[in-house]
Amino acid sequence: MTTRYKVVLAYDGTNFAGFQRQPHQRTVEQVLTKAVNKMAKDPADPIVIYGAGRTDAGVHAFGQTLHFDLPYEIKPEGVRRGLNSMLPTDMIIKAVSIVAPDFHARYDTVGKRYWYRAYQNEFVDPFKRHYTGHFKFHADIDRIQQAIGDLEGRHDFSTFVASGSQAHDHVREIYSAKAWALPDEDEIQFEFCGSGFLYNQVRIMVAVLMEIGQGRRSVDCIPDLLATKDREQARGTAPAAGLYMKKVYYEQNELQADLIKY
Repeated sequence: MTTRYKVVLAYDGTNFAGFQRQPHQRTVEQVLTKAVNKMAKDPADPIVIYGAGRTDAGVHAFGQTLHFDLPYEIKPEGVRRGLNSMLPTDMIIKAVSIVAPDFHARYDTVGKRYWYRAYQNEFVDPFKRHYTGHFKFHADIDRIQQAIGDLEGRHDFSTFVASGSQAHDHVREIYSAKAWALPDEDEIQFEFCGSGFLYNQVRIMVAVLMEIGQGRRSVDCIPDLLATKDREQARGTAPAAGLYMKKVYYEQNELQADLIKY
Protein backbone atom coordinates (compact mmCIF):
# COMPACT_ATOMS: atom_id res chain seq x y z
CA MET A 1 0.00 0.00 0.00
CA THR A 2 1.59 3.22 -1.14
CA THR A 3 1.01 6.73 0.20
CA ARG A 4 0.71 9.68 -2.17
CA TYR A 5 2.26 13.01 -1.20
CA LYS A 6 1.60 16.45 -2.61
CA VAL A 7 4.60 18.77 -2.35
CA VAL A 8 4.94 22.52 -2.90
CA LEU A 9 8.45 23.40 -3.99
CA ALA A 10 10.29 26.71 -4.47
CA TYR A 11 13.51 27.06 -6.43
CA ASP A 12 15.93 29.56 -7.90
CA GLY A 13 16.08 28.48 -11.53
CA THR A 14 19.41 30.17 -12.32
CA ASN A 15 21.54 27.05 -12.18
CA PHE A 16 18.95 24.57 -13.41
CA ALA A 17 18.47 23.48 -17.03
CA GLY A 18 14.72 23.64 -16.41
CA PHE A 19 12.35 21.35 -14.51
CA GLN A 20 12.23 18.29 -16.74
CA ARG A 21 14.91 15.62 -16.52
CA GLN A 22 17.49 15.82 -19.33
CA PRO A 23 20.57 13.71 -19.99
CA HIS A 24 23.75 15.10 -18.40
CA GLN A 25 21.92 18.22 -17.16
CA ARG A 26 21.14 19.51 -13.68
CA THR A 27 17.37 19.81 -13.55
CA VAL A 28 14.83 20.29 -10.78
CA GLU A 29 13.27 16.90 -11.48
CA GLN A 30 16.62 15.13 -11.42
CA VAL A 31 17.79 16.69 -8.13
CA LEU A 32 14.48 16.17 -6.35
CA THR A 33 14.03 12.61 -7.62
CA LYS A 34 17.46 11.70 -6.29
CA ALA A 35 16.58 13.15 -2.86
CA VAL A 36 13.20 11.40 -2.70
CA ASN A 37 14.72 8.02 -3.53
CA LYS A 38 17.50 8.53 -1.01
CA MET A 39 14.96 9.37 1.68
CA ALA A 40 13.04 6.21 0.77
CA LYS A 41 16.23 4.15 1.15
CA ASP A 42 16.56 3.56 -2.61
CA PRO A 43 13.61 1.18 -3.09
CA ALA A 44 13.68 -1.62 -5.68
CA ASP A 45 11.16 0.29 -7.78
CA PRO A 46 12.51 3.84 -8.14
CA ILE A 47 10.11 6.60 -7.09
CA VAL A 48 8.97 8.91 -9.87
CA ILE A 49 7.84 12.49 -9.31
CA TYR A 50 5.14 14.22 -11.35
CA GLY A 51 5.13 18.01 -11.61
CA ALA A 52 2.27 20.42 -12.24
CA GLY A 53 4.16 21.87 -15.18
CA ARG A 54 7.58 22.35 -16.69
CA THR A 55 9.70 25.45 -16.33
CA ASP A 56 12.53 26.37 -18.69
CA ALA A 57 16.17 26.94 -17.84
CA GLY A 58 16.51 30.07 -15.71
CA VAL A 59 12.82 30.24 -14.73
CA HIS A 60 12.05 30.37 -11.01
CA ALA A 61 9.21 29.03 -8.87
CA PHE A 62 7.57 29.96 -5.59
CA GLY A 63 4.88 27.32 -5.84
CA GLN A 64 5.77 24.47 -8.18
CA THR A 65 3.60 21.54 -7.13
CA LEU A 66 4.26 17.84 -7.61
CA HIS A 67 3.33 14.44 -6.29
CA PHE A 68 4.99 11.11 -5.67
CA ASP A 69 4.19 7.81 -3.96
CA LEU A 70 6.13 6.28 -1.08
CA PRO A 71 5.90 2.54 -0.32
CA TYR A 72 4.98 3.38 3.28
CA GLU A 73 3.61 6.33 5.23
CA ILE A 74 5.75 9.05 6.80
CA LYS A 75 4.27 12.08 8.50
CA PRO A 76 4.22 15.04 6.06
CA GLU A 77 6.41 17.16 8.32
CA GLY A 78 8.95 14.36 8.39
CA VAL A 79 8.97 14.25 4.59
CA ARG A 80 9.42 18.04 4.39
CA ARG A 81 12.25 18.12 6.90
CA GLY A 82 13.92 15.02 5.50
CA LEU A 83 13.95 16.29 1.93
CA ASN A 84 15.06 19.80 2.89
CA SER A 85 18.03 18.33 4.77
CA MET A 86 19.21 16.73 1.50
CA LEU A 87 18.33 19.39 -1.07
CA PRO A 88 20.76 22.07 -2.30
CA THR A 89 20.31 25.65 -1.12
CA ASP A 90 18.64 26.77 -4.38
CA MET A 91 15.61 24.56 -3.62
CA ILE A 92 13.26 24.26 -0.65
CA ILE A 93 10.17 22.21 0.14
CA LYS A 94 7.55 24.65 1.43
CA ALA A 95 4.70 22.25 2.21
CA VAL A 96 3.86 18.55 2.16
CA SER A 97 0.51 16.85 2.55
CA ILE A 98 -0.93 13.36 2.10
CA VAL A 99 -3.50 13.27 -0.70
CA ALA A 100 -5.91 10.80 -2.23
CA PRO A 101 -4.34 7.95 -4.26
CA ASP A 102 -5.86 9.34 -7.47
CA PHE A 103 -4.60 12.92 -7.01
CA HIS A 104 -2.43 14.09 -9.91
CA ALA A 105 -0.30 17.23 -9.71
CA ARG A 106 -0.61 17.94 -13.42
CA TYR A 107 -4.08 16.79 -14.42
CA ASP A 108 -6.03 18.01 -11.37
CA THR A 109 -5.09 21.68 -11.68
CA VAL A 110 -7.84 24.29 -12.04
CA GLY A 111 -5.49 27.23 -12.58
CA LYS A 112 -1.94 28.57 -12.47
CA ARG A 113 -0.50 31.96 -11.61
CA TYR A 114 2.70 33.41 -13.07
CA TRP A 115 4.63 36.58 -12.20
CA TYR A 116 7.08 38.41 -14.46
CA ARG A 117 9.60 41.14 -13.59
CA ALA A 118 10.82 43.35 -16.46
CA TYR A 119 13.84 45.52 -15.63
CA GLN A 120 14.25 48.63 -17.80
CA ASN A 121 17.69 50.15 -18.10
CA GLU A 122 20.36 50.64 -20.72
CA PHE A 123 22.66 48.33 -18.78
CA VAL A 124 22.14 45.12 -16.83
CA ASP A 125 21.97 45.44 -13.03
CA PRO A 126 24.37 42.77 -11.67
CA PHE A 127 22.07 42.22 -8.69
CA LYS A 128 19.01 41.67 -10.87
CA ARG A 129 20.47 39.82 -13.82
CA HIS A 130 19.30 36.39 -12.65
CA TYR A 131 15.88 37.53 -11.37
CA THR A 132 14.51 39.97 -13.95
CA GLY A 133 14.21 40.13 -17.71
CA HIS A 134 16.35 42.97 -19.04
CA PHE A 135 14.89 45.53 -21.48
CA LYS A 136 17.06 48.41 -22.68
CA PHE A 137 14.20 50.78 -23.46
CA HIS A 138 11.53 52.06 -21.10
CA ALA A 139 7.89 51.20 -21.72
CA ASP A 140 4.82 53.31 -21.00
CA ILE A 141 2.80 51.52 -18.32
CA ASP A 142 -0.39 53.32 -19.41
CA ARG A 143 -0.16 51.81 -22.90
CA ILE A 144 0.49 48.35 -21.44
CA GLN A 145 -2.47 48.64 -19.08
CA GLN A 146 -4.72 49.68 -21.95
CA ALA A 147 -3.71 46.61 -23.95
CA ILE A 148 -3.32 43.82 -21.41
CA GLY A 149 -7.04 43.25 -20.85
CA ASP A 150 -7.37 41.97 -24.42
CA LEU A 151 -5.51 38.84 -23.33
CA GLU A 152 -8.17 37.97 -20.77
CA GLY A 153 -10.83 35.45 -21.67
CA ARG A 154 -10.85 32.21 -23.63
CA HIS A 155 -8.77 32.35 -26.80
CA ASP A 156 -6.74 30.28 -29.20
CA PHE A 157 -3.22 31.34 -28.20
CA SER A 158 -1.42 29.82 -31.20
CA THR A 159 0.26 33.19 -31.83
CA PHE A 160 1.73 33.07 -28.33
CA VAL A 161 3.17 29.54 -28.22
CA ALA A 162 6.77 28.68 -29.05
CA SER A 163 7.76 25.98 -31.51
CA GLY A 164 8.45 22.74 -29.70
CA SER A 165 5.15 22.81 -27.83
CA GLN A 166 3.64 19.34 -27.41
CA ALA A 167 0.12 20.69 -26.88
CA HIS A 168 -2.35 19.79 -29.62
CA ASP A 169 -4.97 22.30 -28.41
CA HIS A 170 -3.89 25.93 -28.03
CA VAL A 171 -7.13 27.18 -26.49
CA ARG A 172 -6.64 28.50 -22.95
CA GLU A 173 -8.51 30.89 -20.67
CA ILE A 174 -6.80 33.77 -18.90
CA TYR A 175 -8.80 34.76 -15.86
CA SER A 176 -6.72 37.80 -14.94
CA ALA A 177 -3.88 39.75 -16.60
CA LYS A 178 -2.39 42.74 -14.79
CA ALA A 179 0.62 45.03 -15.09
CA TRP A 180 2.00 47.73 -12.82
CA ALA A 181 5.11 49.90 -12.62
CA LEU A 182 7.70 50.17 -9.85
CA PRO A 183 9.52 53.37 -10.90
CA ASP A 184 12.01 53.29 -8.03
CA GLU A 185 13.10 49.82 -9.14
CA ASP A 186 13.00 50.59 -12.90
CA GLU A 187 10.64 47.63 -13.22
CA ILE A 188 7.33 46.80 -14.82
CA GLN A 189 5.76 43.71 -13.33
CA PHE A 190 3.10 41.42 -14.75
CA GLU A 191 0.85 38.76 -13.29
CA PHE A 192 -1.20 36.25 -15.24
CA CYS A 193 -3.68 33.75 -13.83
CA GLY A 194 -5.29 31.24 -16.16
CA SER A 195 -6.56 27.74 -16.72
CA GLY A 196 -3.12 26.77 -17.98
CA PHE A 197 -0.33 28.14 -20.14
CA LEU A 198 1.39 26.95 -23.29
CA TYR A 199 5.12 26.60 -23.89
CA ASN A 200 6.70 30.08 -23.45
CA GLN A 201 3.23 31.70 -23.56
CA VAL A 202 3.79 34.09 -20.66
CA ARG A 203 7.19 35.20 -21.94
CA ILE A 204 5.80 35.82 -25.44
CA MET A 205 2.86 37.82 -24.06
CA VAL A 206 5.26 39.94 -21.99
CA ALA A 207 7.45 40.58 -25.04
CA VAL A 208 4.43 41.81 -27.03
CA LEU A 209 3.20 43.98 -24.14
CA MET A 210 6.63 45.55 -23.71
CA GLU A 211 6.71 46.38 -27.44
CA ILE A 212 3.29 48.00 -27.04
CA GLY A 213 4.63 50.01 -24.12
CA GLN A 214 7.64 51.08 -26.17
CA GLY A 215 5.39 52.30 -28.99
CA ARG A 216 6.52 49.60 -31.40
CA ARG A 217 2.99 48.17 -31.60
CA SER A 218 -0.45 49.74 -31.34
CA VAL A 219 -2.37 49.41 -28.07
CA ASP A 220 -5.17 47.57 -29.87
CA CYS A 221 -3.00 45.00 -31.70
CA ILE A 222 -3.66 41.98 -29.48
CA PRO A 223 -7.06 40.93 -30.93
CA ASP A 224 -5.53 40.96 -34.40
CA LEU A 225 -2.51 38.98 -33.20
CA LEU A 226 -4.77 36.36 -31.65
CA ALA A 227 -6.77 36.12 -34.87
CA THR A 228 -3.70 35.41 -37.02
CA LYS A 229 -2.75 32.26 -35.07
CA ASP A 230 0.75 32.89 -36.40
CA ARG A 231 3.71 32.72 -34.00
CA GLU A 232 5.85 34.79 -36.37
CA GLN A 233 3.58 37.79 -35.81
CA ALA A 234 4.40 37.90 -32.08
CA ARG A 235 8.14 37.87 -32.79
CA GLY A 236 9.96 38.08 -29.43
CA THR A 237 10.21 36.09 -26.22
CA ALA A 238 10.99 37.83 -22.92
CA PRO A 239 14.08 36.55 -21.04
CA ALA A 240 13.57 33.51 -18.82
CA ALA A 241 15.15 35.07 -15.72
CA GLY A 242 12.17 37.35 -15.10
CA LEU A 243 9.57 34.57 -14.91
CA TYR A 244 8.27 32.94 -11.72
CA MET A 245 5.74 30.13 -11.33
CA LYS A 246 3.88 31.67 -8.42
CA LYS A 247 1.05 29.29 -7.56
CA VAL A 248 -0.82 26.21 -8.75
CA TYR A 249 -4.51 25.85 -7.88
CA TYR A 250 -6.42 22.65 -7.22
CA GLU A 251 -9.55 24.07 -5.55
CA GLN A 252 -11.98 26.41 -7.32
CA ASN A 253 -12.80 28.30 -4.11
CA GLU A 254 -9.12 29.12 -3.53
CA LEU A 255 -8.75 30.23 -7.13
CA GLN A 256 -11.81 32.47 -6.94
CA ALA A 257 -10.67 33.97 -3.63
CA ASP A 258 -7.30 34.90 -5.13
CA LEU A 259 -8.92 36.38 -8.23
CA ILE A 260 -10.87 38.70 -5.94
CA LYS A 261 -7.81 39.39 -3.79
CA TYR A 262 -5.52 40.22 -6.68
